[in-house]
Amino acid sequence: MKLRSKAGQSGVSLMGLIFILAIVAVIAVLGMKVVPTYTEYMSIKKAIASAKAAGTTPAEVRSSFDRQAEVGYIDSITGKDLDIVKNGDALDVSFAYQKKIPLVGPTSLLIDYEGSTAAATLARKKPAEQ
Repeated sequence: MKLRSKAGQSGVSLMGLIFILAIVAVIAVLGMKVVPTYTEYMSIKKAIASAKAAGTTPAEVRSSFDRQAEVGYIDSITGKDLDIVKNGDALDVSFAYQKKIPLVGPTSLLIDYEGSTAAATLARKKPAEQ
């Protein structure tokens, strides 16, 4: 009779697999709830940049943003929520809002979003100054 050496078994147990799948499922659900809000945030950033370029007065910038918000499915803020500040001969447009994402029962996720065209202007000016 031949004696076979038992090689050590490797792999994931059933309980380990269930635990890993539960973690992956929680991350996937969280991602499916957060990604749309981030996509909307990026749309808002593009819309304020376009609105700034399209308008020369705060009223024009707000109305331009409202038109782009209708097309871009932006529901979190409106033109009235924009902070428009005159910076020399240019306008700086900024926004800030909170998005509350319900998760399970009384648990929710609160994300603070903010953006401005002023940072983009400074970033473009920095390399030219050096």
